[in-house]
Amino acid sequence: MADVLEGLKAGIRKFQREVYPDHRETYLKAASEPQRPSTLIVTCADSRIDPELITQCGPGELFVTRNIGNMVPAYGEMLGGVSAVLEYAVSALKVKHLVVCGHTDCGAMTALLHPELVETMPTVKKWLHNAHTALSVAEALLEKSGDESSLLRVVTEQNVLLQMQHVRTHPSVAGAVARGDLTISGWVYDIGHGEVRICEEGKAAFDLVSER
Repeated sequence: MADVLEGLKAGIRKFQREVYPDHRETYLKAASEPQRPSTLIVTCADSRIDPELITQCGPGELFVTRNIGNMVPAYGEMLGGVSAVLEYAVSALKVKHLVVCGHTDCGAMTALLHPELVETMPTVKKWLHNAHTALSVAEALLEKSGDESSLLRVVTEQNVLLQMQHVRTHPSVAGAVARGDLTISGWVYDIGHGEVRICEEGKAAFDLVSER
């Protein structure tokens, strides 16, 4: 246990020694001004995902909330941390774009396919109810003709689309979208290949962001 903490301390020292000096002015500016992030990203708590690294954004550019399965309970069902983040980001910070970002090899999506994996975790099991509709849609789309890897891919995409629907049930989001102040997109990040596929508002497909 002590070795883990010592490793984290070593990382802090490396940041202070090698990273901070090169970006000192950026950090000082970020600390001296109110935050003005352009984007809210709702993504998974998975430790392999780093939104700032993927988007190459710096301090103050992204407002990020993370949870198991990048889920947003529909308004009124589970009012809590995620709902508060949405409301604050949209109403107070005036973000212009909202992203729901899923990813490959997601443990939450795997647990949807195999509920027995979370049988001893009642809180997680209840949380996954926010994605059950995505599983139903994925199964209907494949009509049980695909293998498990195909089902996992489709349910991951459908979960992102479902959470985008849930996002729009929140009054602050619905109002901002109606005024034209906020747009929404859904992403699927491929951890192994470093690729991101995006479903833009008004579309049903996820398009790969390719190099130009």
